[in-house]
Amino acid sequence: MTADPQGVGETRGLQPRALIVTTYGAFAREAGGWLSVSSLIRLMADLEVDEPAVRSSISRLKRRGILEAAKLNSSAGYALSERAREILAEGDRRIFQRPVSRLSDGWVLAVFSVPESERDRRHVLRSRLTWLGFGTAAPGVWIAPAHLYDEAREELERLELTSYVNLFRAEYLAFADIRACIDQWWNLEGLQRLYDEFRTSWQPVLARWRRRRSLDEGQAFADYIRALTHWRRLPFLDPGLPVELLPANWHGSRAADLFESLQLLLREPAHRHVRAITGR
Repeated sequence: MTADPQGVGETRGLQPRALIVTTYGAFAREAGGWLSVSSLIRLMADLEVDEPAVRSSISRLKRRGILEAAKLNSSAGYALSERAREILAEGDRRIFQRPVSRLSDGWVLAVFSVPESERDRRHVLRSRLTWLGFGTAAPGVWIAPAHLYDEAREELERLELTSYVNLFRAEYLAFADIRACIDQWWNLEGLQRLYDEFRTSWQPVLARWRRRRSLDEGQAFADYIRALTHWRRLPFLDPGLPVELLPANWHGSRAADLFESLQLLLREPAHRHVRAITGR
């Protein structure tokens, strides 16, 4: 999911599929996970996504098992699949909660070996460990803060990858400065750039909303969905390292505070807009 938000009414770099998934995750689940096609088309219009793009994106999400065709009161629509609900629930923990990691909690190690004949499984394994926030300590040895253990175990079991992996709890003892190791295990510089991009993109938007005397609920919906879509990948790339191991100028906390401020300001008016469109 790529994004290039530039301000109110823009962010055209976001993929329609990502915007649709965000909308379902943010507003459809509490109403049974279903939206009519007509309501979704109207909501996506607020995001400058035209009807053909909406229908094409729905088809792709259906093929991927994210959405399922369903009628409600004779209205055609789509509901979240059971697996999509599970994925979104897992995402909630990362997106809306900010786990505090302590150095004394230790680490979880994933030690794996995948036969050359199953390279596709190796690719899936590495991709999911990266998405979970693991860093590479050595070939076949990946590391993460201990608080990611439960999430990692659930994901590896879901993907039926447990036969390739052993998980260990660990404590760092010696010899190198662990802060130097952190820079080798994770690409914190790249993550810092992503946080900076989010702050650069959305700080002016927050400032403009705070200056407004009137509230446009349709615009609130559009900006909230764009901000949430831009934000929701970042917590998955961030391992949630102990604060004492982070760079002195780390921008992750400030970016998270910015997202929380946008959420507090925009979510409820966005919710009212969705209820006005859907009648639910």
